[in-house]
Amino acid sequence: MTTKTLNDHLNWRYATKKMDPARTVPQERVDAIVEAIRMTPTSSGTQPFELIVVTNAQVRARIAEAAGGQAQITDGSHLLVFAAWDNYTADRIDEVVKLNVDARGDLPLLHAYYDNLKASYLPRDAEMNYAHAARQAYIALGVALVAAAEQEVDSTPMEGFDPEAVDAILGLKERGLRSVVLMPLGYRDAEADWLLPMDKVRKSRATLVTEVV
Repeated sequence: MTTKTLNDHLNWRYATKKMDPARTVPQERVDAIVEAIRMTPTSSGTQPFELIVVTNAQVRARIAEAAGGQAQITDGSHLLVFAAWDNYTADRIDEVVKLNVDARGDLPLLHAYYDNLKASYLPRDAEMNYAHAARQAYIALGVALVAAAEQEVDSTPMEGFDPEAVDAILGLKERGLRSVVLMPLGYRDAEADWLLPMDKVRKSRATLVTEVV
């Protein structure tokens, strides 16, 4: 039996355009993807986002309306919504400090590090802090896409939606969160997806990569 490499999985995956509504992603595969998201590296270990896993068909239908009717949201079995913190606050950073203390002990250097972080982040404009948090959510999206491919679960990253509408549907504003990107999970409809038989298109290494030696 040949073991697939990471690049084999990346060659297999594509932005699935038509999912099979009759197929459901097994919970253990969803759990593996979610755990990979939880383990994603983020700036200063703050993890300034939350993941909302939506399986409710009515809620997914409302989100699909806010996303221009993109059918993967309703044809897939799960929808992952990456929602970033709307701002960095002392309380949120202190929660990160507590997690570190619980895991590593009450180290003076730890408190000094996060005190410096608060001195840097808290005076900044909320929109700047949201943008920083959103970039961390995108790191998690990248990990999620790779994890889904490793699980041989199809996925599609989506920015084409009305964030304010999705925030309202999921009650995110009240939780200090803003939706950043969507990622439906499901299984490709091999007979109906126009993109599936097409060759993968990527820039060449020579075009994409500059080596400084």
